[in-house]
Amino acid sequence: MSEGKKAAQKRLASGLVLLYEDRDIVAVDKPGGLLSIAATDRREKTAYWILSEYFRKKGGGPPAVVHRLDRDTSGVMIFARSGWIKKKLMENWGDSVTERRYICVAEGEINGEEGVIDFPLAEDSGGKVVAGRNGKPALTRWKLLERQNGFSLLSLKLETGRRNQIRAHLAHAGFPLAGDALYGAKDDGQSLCLHHACLSFPGFASMVFPDWI
Repeated sequence: MSEGKKAAQKRLASGLVLLYEDRDIVAVDKPGGLLSIAATDRREKTAYWILSEYFRKKGGGPPAVVHRLDRDTSGVMIFARSGWIKKKLMENWGDSVTERRYICVAEGEINGEEGVIDFPLAEDSGGKVVAGRNGKPALTRWKLLERQNGFSLLSLKLETGRRNQIRAHLAHAGFPLAGDALYGAKDDGQSLCLHHACLSFPGFASMVFPDWI
């Protein structure tokens, strides 16, 4: 990747923060509650729309979507600056991403300091991702950062990238994400407590990767 503006963080509309920008890619910190990209052609304020406006004002074309985060998940997202870069990144996205880490708050005080949730995931009849032995392999590594008052602060490393992997795995383990009523959280009066803290791949340093996670 070309040399970029790593230190030039900039707050855009709706709480979207520009973390990194060069001629090939742009990285942002997406707040919870903001869609990555609209499901329709409506001009809705999404991370993609906000970035497109940012580049339009600079005299450039819109970015290309490489991956997405759920509306209620905050954290790092990568966009490509051209169709060619998008193609290169997405050709082997699952294999080329070398590090994916999340920070979350889970209900319950989990035992131990670290562990692995290794259980296949599949969709039920309603399209919800659930643990099922006939599903696709999925592996999540967790590390305890803190536990108190009936909650656990965890660092999570994904070895696979299944849809809703973290939500389904933690629910299966009996420690659903705080705020995740769909997956069994009791305290559903708050937003989903999940933050995408790190994403790295060859040729590009990891984004937002504090030592303590």
